[in-house]
Amino acid sequence: QVQLVESGGGLVQAGDSLRLSCAASGRTVSSVYVMGWFRQAPGKEREFVAAIRWSGTTTRYADSVNGRFTISGDYARNTVYLQMNSLKPEDTAVYYCAGSTSAFVVQSAREWYNLWGQGTQVTVSS
Repeated sequence: QVQLVESGGGLVQAGDSLRLSCAASGRTVSSVYVMGWFRQAPGKEREFVAAIRWSGTTTRYADSVNGRFTISGDYARNTVYLQMNSLKPEDTAVYYCAGSTSAFVVQSAREWYNLWGQGTQVTVSS
């Protein structure tokens, strides 16, 4: 089984930056082809933020974060990052790292992801 552990969340002011990390571990980590970030604000559905295919540089972003957030991966360290710039109060949410062992192209739908981290809180004050 594969474990995903997020880190890097916190409380920042609007306009600040944060970088989230997600470390993947486990015997079958090589079976994870796509990694993604989702977020869930209080009272809202979990929504797609960004995704990356491990084997290349293909990425995909939600419209709400495109141009402000950057997803990247360090395959050698089995770690994926989410660099978040120009943060807004509406970015406040619990951010979840996700992995897919079945998707071969980057996907935004939750149903493609079968591995999830425990989440890390990001709070942006105005």
